[in-house]
Amino acid sequence: MFVFLRYLINKYPHGSQRILEILPGFVSWSFILFPVWGSIFWPVGVAYFIISFNVYWLYRSVTLSVASVMSYFRIKAAEKYDWMGDVAGFADWREVRHLIVLPTYKEPGDILVRTLDALEKQTLGAKQIIPLIAMEQRAGKEINEIREKQLREKFEGKFAGLLFTYHPADMTGEVVGKSSNAAWAGKEFRKELKKHKDWNIDKMTISSVDCDVALHPNHLAALTYMFLDDPNRYHKIWQGAIVFYNNIERIPWPMRVFNRMSSVINMAQLSRPDRLINFSTYSMSLRLMDDIDYWDTDVIPEDYRIFFKTYFATEGKVEVEPLYISVSADAAEADGFWSTYTNTYEQVKRWAWGASDDSYIIKRYILDIKAPFWDKTIRVFKVIEDHFMWPVNWFIITVAANLPPLLNPTFSRTVMGKTLPQVSSAILTLSLVSMVAMILIDLKARPKVANLPWWRKIVSPFEFILLPVVGFFFSALPGLDAHTRLMMGRYMEYRVTEKKA
Repeated sequence: MFVFLRYLINKYPHGSQRILEILPGFVSWSFILFPVWGSIFWPVGVAYFIISFNVYWLYRSVTLSVASVMSYFRIKAAEKYDWMGDVAGFADWREVRHLIVLPTYKEPGDILVRTLDALEKQTLGAKQIIPLIAMEQRAGKEINEIREKQLREKFEGKFAGLLFTYHPADMTGEVVGKSSNAAWAGKEFRKELKKHKDWNIDKMTISSVDCDVALHPNHLAALTYMFLDDPNRYHKIWQGAIVFYNNIERIPWPMRVFNRMSSVINMAQLSRPDRLINFSTYSMSLRLMDDIDYWDTDVIPEDYRIFFKTYFATEGKVEVEPLYISVSADAAEADGFWSTYTNTYEQVKRWAWGASDDSYIIKRYILDIKAPFWDKTIRVFKVIEDHFMWPVNWFIITVAANLPPLLNPTFSRTVMGKTLPQVSSAILTLSLVSMVAMILIDLKARPKVANLPWWRKIVSPFEFILLPVVGFFFSALPGLDAHTRLMMGRYMEYRVTEKKA
């Protein structure tokens, strides 16, 4: 079968691409609509499907809550640990350099100052860190010059190097966004590397860091230890726990709930090696990045793409290693409730647009003949499962169980028809125990904010009562939006998430 599929992909590259782009939307719409038409024509099948899905959801909830608890305690221990004590045990630790690529467009200069402040305070020492500010020419010469001047005045001479690149506008074949900008910056640094004899590419890491991220003081010390201690360092990607806590108390209630839950899920993923793929802010050896010629320039989502690009390029040797350190990022924010809502929705839609990578992933999976079959099959299946089911979960969990007895009066008079909503509710109620565990983890992990009103502290645990509404507006709807656009060939343009200083 694989021989035939390879033949089709090679013979019809554009046709196979379109079919695979249609697939996520086709699958998600099929699952969403099945309880509707199935309730009329095959209600028993729908009932068994819903119960099976609810059991699956219970399993996902339990494993996620257990993983979040494990990750929380590991993160707390790692953030307190004396990593430099271990790093000093390596004779060559001073030779390690960390290139930090910070793609930026029109973010306020104060955001970048905060990010570089966090880099300067690393326990490793700033002289082993090279911030690379990847700017866009399309932001405008005046804005870029002001920001570069601001950063140079404050940080010049404090790092091993402070570099700036300017990604040209309207380059042929490129998609505007983080990936193309980072690729330009990485390739420009390759030229800069030749000028420094003490910068050894085999002793360097490269990190893709969002410009609103403040790295924990121990982040690069822990990364240095893991890099030096791992004989397979050139086949590893290191991922920290992305938590949207920088501005969590400033944003409105619904968006706050979404970002709190997303933060706990991101923590939990570190303890799920079967599902861990680099996201947003991550690191790898500069040697590995250089070998694959940096990020692709024709895509919007770059994180999953860079994993599978390295994975297949190394014949399946690349793995994502959890770095149990929190990576503090800004939640999407703007002026006013509706602007913040729109900003958050568009950010999630861009994340859901990661389904556009599925065509690339599936093609590489089929064409590849070198990576271990079961390893690549499991990895690809997990990604496809998460992407395809992104818009589906909410509909099946919240409304599907009520449809068969509602749309089919005959079925509603059967024992199964009468008990389906109750059975479904009972299974999902069990998953609430897991939800309570995740809420407690959020309350423990979230940084304390000075001068927070007393009533906000009291209602904080009860904010999650909005989860069903939040799940629709910040998961199901943007996910379905992205899948439908991809299915119809209405390709998205990169939209920078607004940042507030």
